[in-house]
Amino acid sequence: MGLLPSRPARATTKQVGDAAEEQALGFLQAKGLQFVARNYRTPGRGGGEIDLILRDKDGTLVFVEVRKRNRTDHGGAAASIGHVKQRRIIFAARHYLLGLRTMPPCRFDVVVIDGDAVEWLRAAFDAS
Repeated sequence: MGLLPSRPARATTKQVGDAAEEQALGFLQAKGLQFVARNYRTPGRGGGEIDLILRDKDGTLVFVEVRKRNRTDHGGAAASIGHVKQRRIIFAARHYLLGLRTMPPCRFDVVVIDGDAVEWLRAAFDAS
């Protein structure tokens, strides 16, 4: 009685997301940004999450959303960050900033990973 060969385990959505965040973090650090925090979440339901928080060379605090897509149809990864997602990120950023003594300049960036290509969208949206 022979056993069928097992299929390689498929990565979970969380594993894929974690790997994309790690790739984005390495990419941004290579560009000179300094790591501050990862996966910052607001307490309670319905809040927001920020994938990465970094500090740029000029002192700007950068809130980064990381998006990975293996397929580029339906607009790719960048198109998946709609108004609702932006509002949740902004909500989480405001919550994060409440814990700081002074308000630094801030920016909302997006790192898009479509297949093997990495694209850094600086100031992709704002809080207004």
